[in-house]
Amino acid sequence: MGCRRLVAPLFATLVGGPNARRALELCRAAEERTGAEKAELLARGLQLAEAAVQADDRDAAAHFAVFCNLGRRLEGDGVGLRSLLAVRRLRAEIDAALAHAPGDPDVLLAKAAFLLRLPRLLGGDPEEGERLLQQALRAAPDHPVATAIAAQSR
Repeated sequence: MGCRRLVAPLFATLVGGPNARRALELCRAAEERTGAEKAELLARGLQLAEAAVQADDRDAAAHFAVFCNLGRRLEGDGVGLRSLLAVRRLRAEIDAALAHAPGDPDVLLAKAAFLLRLPRLLGGDPEEGERLLQQALRAAPDHPVATAIAAQSR
């Protein structure tokens, strides 16, 4: 099964602990890399993000960083039935981030993009994704990624 990008580019509204911030930086940097270099950045980012979650399970940025690094890795590997456990973990991490930062436009947008881009068979939900996208746009009308995704989904 093919994979569209599951993780939208970040606009950087979340503030978390130092490991979470560094993990998000690594996830952003991985967007510009390929191959082994990208894999190494994502592995380091995931390790830091998981440490941040262990240190503070209420850190929305830490959960978001796990979602980002793991999601980018999954994009590279491709999404299919064999990746069902990873998809479940992605959903749990973005749901945790949303629970701790319910109005954050990046978190809303991330979950929206995830639901819009994930195949229905694996839990994609275009209607819920569109609702969250509109909520993100209401929270940050000039959010460049939200406006781009909204234009693509029309």
